[in-house]
Amino acid sequence: MTKEPASHAYAKNLAFRRKKARVFKYMCFAASMFGLVFLFCLFYNIFSNGLSYVSWDFITHFPSRFPHKAGIQSAIWGSIWLMGLTAIFSIPVGVGASVYLEEFAPKNTFIKIIEINISNLAGVPSVVYGLLGLAIFVRWIGLGRSIVSGALTMSLLILPIIIIASREAIKTVPDSLRYAALALGATKWQMVRGHVLPSAMPGIMTGIILSISRAIGETAPLLVIGALGFVPFNPKGPMDSFTVLPIQIFNWASRPQIEFHKLAATGIIVLLVVLLMMNSIAIFLRYKFQSRK
Repeated sequence: MTKEPASHAYAKNLAFRRKKARVFKYMCFAASMFGLVFLFCLFYNIFSNGLSYVSWDFITHFPSRFPHKAGIQSAIWGSIWLMGLTAIFSIPVGVGASVYLEEFAPKNTFIKIIEINISNLAGVPSVVYGLLGLAIFVRWIGLGRSIVSGALTMSLLILPIIIIASREAIKTVPDSLRYAALALGATKWQMVRGHVLPSAMPGIMTGIILSISRAIGETAPLLVIGALGFVPFNPKGPMDSFTVLPIQIFNWASRPQIEFHKLAATGIIVLLVVLLMMNSIAIFLRYKFQSRK
């Protein structure tokens, strides 16, 4: 029995692998198109129902029990208050924790356990953070169902994401930059402040803004801590009651009248515009810092 030459076996195996690669490519393309078709159908449904209601009156009016008078002003201001306080609470803590873990923390078992827990917290369902915020900020500390309670709860939600994104950005800074700064007599903090953080700032800013973009679309944690579904006034301070865009949309979508469903679609359009603006800011800041670098 003659043995098949090695070159023939290699050519046959190569043709089989190329065939598998083509099948895998077509499967990935089909999965992508499947998701895009459903996304297009969702966008078509939203814009066909809500685009006719988009107007300046819708932006400037308060919610109402009458669909033709209803607006989304209080939800917009509530989202601005919530995201502003969330950024104030989460950005310094998240970036500071990432700098410590990446540059100053000793490489021991305790730090490894902390890193594993941070990675696990990034995948915890958001409603769990709502229960935590209800137990700690609303009841134990006594902040009540206020904007501060919501901002602290959302800060807990996005802190793991900010820490992970900032650490990955810091890791991209070449070690030669660190060694050069230390060789010229800089302390470790001077090296981090003057060289590592400016070089990692594009990735850090992108991670921060995308994290806040996720927070602005969350509903479950805020419903748990008691954010209101109907607020006919703008919040005046951090201890006021509030509502946000996703909760106002949920409130309208849960009503039986068709007009309120169209208002919910209009609110989704406004929320999409806000998210696109925040993502555009992230792209602009990343480009700006990269150009400066």
